[in-house]
Amino acid sequence: MNLTHVILYAIVPIIVVMLAGYISGKRGIFSGADSKKFNKVVLDYALPAALFVSIVQASREDLIKDIKLTIVSTVGIMVCFMIVYFIFKYCFKKNTGADAAVSALISGSPTIGFLGFAVLEPIFGTSPAVALVVAIVGIVVNAIGIPVGLSLMNASLAEQNPGAKKESAWKPVLHALEQPVAWAPILAVIWVVVGIPWPAYLSPSFNLIAKANASMAVFSAGITLASIKFSINWQAILGSILKMVMMPAVVLILGMVFHMDPLNLKMLVVAAALPPAFSGIIIADEYNTYVATGTSSLTLSVILFIAFCPLWIWATDVCLHAFPMA
Repeated sequence: MNLTHVILYAIVPIIVVMLAGYISGKRGIFSGADSKKFNKVVLDYALPAALFVSIVQASREDLIKDIKLTIVSTVGIMVCFMIVYFIFKYCFKKNTGADAAVSALISGSPTIGFLGFAVLEPIFGTSPAVALVVAIVGIVVNAIGIPVGLSLMNASLAEQNPGAKKESAWKPVLHALEQPVAWAPILAVIWVVVGIPWPAYLSPSFNLIAKANASMAVFSAGITLASIKFSINWQAILGSILKMVMMPAVVLILGMVFHMDPLNLKMLVVAAALPPAFSGIIIADEYNTYVATGTSSLTLSVILFIAFCPLWIWATDVCLHAFPMA
């Protein structure tokens, strides 16, 4: 794959749009509160529409071929998620279980909802295959990772405040599945499995809002970065290394072991190399837990992604060439 194409068509546009959002935030044109509203448009409308309309145009054969993608995504991401949690809980004495849970939600989760389409489509083209990767990784992050992280956080907070009311362990799971970004791709998969033909004339109605997904998400990410305080410390550096190095490496190894489809593997590795999930920062802010270090790790990872994205594409191509799976 031409790395110059990746840099010019995937990385540079993201930098330009994110920088525009960052400057707008610094100049006070938009605030952190505005970015939350933009995020809601992305997560509740634009991204679900993009996922749904792309997936319903796939075939049953595509879904069957992507079973390995689902397995590797789930195992790879959640293994990394828990590794981050245990490292930050037991290797740093000052950290509580809640701090470690936020670290996992940030450094153990890729920001697939905000940057998935923005990065993957310029590199791999517009196709149902790209949408399936974004959807599957999104479901893992939103319907599995976030509930697990919130459960771990609530358990830690309950230990710190024995008199506090305990929430049901299923509440985060049900809340995650209620979000459009979770149930829309699941509904689309059911649609394809049942075999209902998708009327082509309905697609433009979804595409109009779907096209706003990537640009609005990246612009909003720039505003978010402008509204948070950034400072480097060893935990932020470690979080960035775990996210940008460990996760794509684990996914690449698992994909090679499971003999994944080469194109799906490339897309999944790039998805795993995406910066940390912005949802982790939102949760950290809501619980007032680990905000400064988590934010610093997120910001540093966004900067490092500029170099690591083409690096991991090159590394995947090298591995596929050395160990062909055909």
